[in-house]
Amino acid sequence: MTPTTATRAADRIVFACDVPRLEEARALVERVGDEVGMIKVGLELFVAAGPAACALGAAAPGGLFLDLKLHDIPETVERAVERAASLGARILTVHATGGPAMLAAAVRRAGACTIAAVTVLTSLDASDLATVGVGASPADHALALARMAHEAGVRAFVCSVHEARAMRAALGPEAILITPGIRPAGAADGDQKRVATPRAAVEAGADLLVVGRPIRDAADPAAAARAVAEEIASCLRA
Repeated sequence: MTPTTATRAADRIVFACDVPRLEEARALVERVGDEVGMIKVGLELFVAAGPAACALGAAAPGGLFLDLKLHDIPETVERAVERAASLGARILTVHATGGPAMLAAAVRRAGACTIAAVTVLTSLDASDLATVGVGASPADHALALARMAHEAGVRAFVCSVHEARAMRAALGPEAILITPGIRPAGAADGDQKRVATPRAAVEAGADLLVVGRPIRDAADPAAAARAVAEEIASCLRA
C-alpha cells in the first residue's frame, strides 16, 4: 500500500510508537489496531529493542515506517539501508543534509523500500537554523534540500505542513509528502515548533501524517486515531 493506493483515511496516518520498551510498544500497537496505516519505529525504541521492534509493522496495513534519520558517509548509509530494507521497512528516513552522494546511495540500495528525505526538523525554527549557520528560513531551506534530494533520486520527503504546499508545487504530484508535528485542535505542541492540524496537513497536500503523542498519550488510543482519520476523511470529501 502506498499513499496513492490508500483506500481509507486511516491509511494516511503513520502512528509514531515512541515508547522506551518493546513490551509497551506491543501493547500500544494492539490497542490502536488497524485504526492507522503505518507503525513508525523511531530511534528510542530501535535503540532499546533493535531489529525486534521492526516486527511491529506487521500489525498495520501499510507496514513499517522505520524512522532512523540516517546521516553518514555514503557507503555506511548504503549498507545500513540494505539492512533496514531486509527488516521489512516500507519507508526509511535519511537526512537530506547528508548530501546528494549519500542520498543516491540510499536510493540505489533501498529495493522495495521507499527512502524519505528529512528536510528541516519540525522542532527547529528560523533562530535555530541561524544558530547552526543557516541563514535561510525553514521554508526556503526545506525546499532547497528537497530539490537536491529529488535530483538525487529521492521521491518521498519529510517536511512540516508549513512547507508542504510549496514543496508539492515544486516537486509535482508524484512526490510523497510526509508531515510530522500533527496536532489535533487543543493538543499540546510539546517540543515541536512548526505544528498543524490534520485538516491543515491534508489541505496543504500531505500524503502521510505522522501522529505520535495525541494517539499514544490518549486514554483511548484507537478512538484518538479514529478522530484523526475522521478529520482527514472530511477534507478528502470536500
